[in-house]
Amino acid sequence: MHAISFIQDLAVIMLVAGMVTILFHRFKQPVVLGYILAGFIIGPHTPPFGLIHDEQTIKTLAELGVIFLMFCLGLEFSLRKLFKVGATAFVAAFLEIGLMIWVGWEIGQFFGWSNMDSLFLGGILAISSTTIIIKALGDLKMKNERFAQLIFGVLIVEDILGIGIIALLSGIAVSGTVETGEVFSTVGKLSLFMIVALVVGILLVPRLLAYVAQFESNEMLLITVLGLCFGFCLLVVKLEYSMVLGAFLIGAIMAESRQLVQIERLVEPVRDLFSAIFFVAIGLLIEPQVLVEYAWPIAVITLAVIVGKVISCSLGAFLAGNDGRTSLRVGMGLSQIGEFSFIIAALGMTLQVTSTFLYPVAVAVSAITTLSTPYLIRVADPLSQRLAGWIPERVARVFGLYGDWLRSIQPQGQNVMLAAMIRKIVLQIGINLALVVAIFLASAWFAGTLAAYLAPWVAQENLQKGLIWGGALLVSLPFLIAAYRKLKALSMLLAELGVRPEKAGRHTVRVRRVVAELIPLLSLAGILLLLMGLSASILPTLELLVVIALLAAAVIALLWRWFIRVHTRMQVALMETLEHGQEPNGH
Repeated sequence: MHAISFIQDLAVIMLVAGMVTILFHRFKQPVVLGYILAGFIIGPHTPPFGLIHDEQTIKTLAELGVIFLMFCLGLEFSLRKLFKVGATAFVAAFLEIGLMIWVGWEIGQFFGWSNMDSLFLGGILAISSTTIIIKALGDLKMKNERFAQLIFGVLIVEDILGIGIIALLSGIAVSGTVETGEVFSTVGKLSLFMIVALVVGILLVPRLLAYVAQFESNEMLLITVLGLCFGFCLLVVKLEYSMVLGAFLIGAIMAESRQLVQIERLVEPVRDLFSAIFFVAIGLLIEPQVLVEYAWPIAVITLAVIVGKVISCSLGAFLAGNDGRTSLRVGMGLSQIGEFSFIIAALGMTLQVTSTFLYPVAVAVSAITTLSTPYLIRVADPLSQRLAGWIPERVARVFGLYGDWLRSIQPQGQNVMLAAMIRKIVLQIGINLALVVAIFLASAWFAGTLAAYLAPWVAQENLQKGLIWGGALLVSLPFLIAAYRKLKALSMLLAELGVRPEKAGRHTVRVRRVVAELIPLLSLAGILLLLMGLSASILPTLELLVVIALLAAAVIALLWRWFIRVHTRMQVALMETLEHGQEPNGH
């Protein structure tokens, strides 16, 4: 009986969604809104009667929709694209998110809502909708214009920050407080997990997919992709992070594989099915009575989203060195909320920390801002020309001088190459240290299990700790050696730049050599102290640490070249995957 009821619900959802979206497509409106309207039509709150009987199963399928939405968002994300987005994306995204979280909080407080409602409202307003913007720019045939490319860059940065916001809100919802130390700790752990997951994933997953693709079976590749997606989501949940993070990360990892275009083609129908159910499920939750009751807050929030995002994104783009016209077009294009807002609103409901009205309010604001997006993009150009005519000549001259100053401080000629080299070395040091920290944290995490395995052979607790800590150090050696070598290269470069013959005179060479040797050694000592602090729970006594240090020194002396060879192979494999992966479609 349950199966028949479920099939009936699914038939109703698909039939009504199909009819409504055909109408929306004909009138050139976003299909997402059609799905939400379909859910509203068949929902329990719309007279004369509800057509859905098994809402719980539909909600479960809707969660699959969230996973596929974020997975496909990850497939469109690319690490290479992140490196290319430039200052505009970072400045605009940080400015927009910071301002909109504050605006959401202030609006919530103004209407007398609870602190948690206000905080979640800030999160809901912070992120623009990738799906809706790409669709609007595609329909307007503006995808290849410069301002559109800047918008795609901002969206890439927003997607990453959105994942961080979800993780932070989850932590705050559970603890019930916002502590600065807790926030930094959460962001640090999240960043570490993302770096390690991306590096290890990019080393392993594209190779597995390339092996499966050799069999030339679409079915086998699709099942492997879905298995990896759900398996990784499960691992992330076990580590007490959101499934959303897992889906996005595994998508970003697969975005670096040569089979990306094929994977996108295979996953697209599955995504369309479950994301349709997700948006229909959003419509099911809309209560007309709530919309009428909260009409005034919805109007205020909608205005705040459009004005706040236009100002923050335009200002961010301008501060990063773009002209006024381009900056305004970027701001106008990003002035709406979408799928991330629904996920954050659903998170508040799932954790039972937000009021029931917040979800339908978020949906209503998203619907209105989505409808306004194409018109705002169209009106941006004439509006920028009109504003240019209104701006006093003195103000326009100041803006022009600011642009000239920004261009003057940009690195030129050899300095550009030097800056790029320093950035590359710092990035490599960061990745190696992240892997080392992850190894020690994982050792501390699994210390109880490892100690249980060691107990039959090693009874003394201190010796068990010594073996676990020493094992973590041994596994970390290739990455520590690589970090030391990169630090040495960086310090030599800095010594060359910082110690000038006109100041150091005949001691120049000697001072440079001292600086080049001192920086890596001091850095390495600091790294080891940090590792000891992070792994305090498995740290053995000082005497045993000295023994471990001596053994590690002997191993390094004997296997130095082998460690370098192992790390070089890993680095080459990583770079090959990043360089030879297919360029994803979309942004």
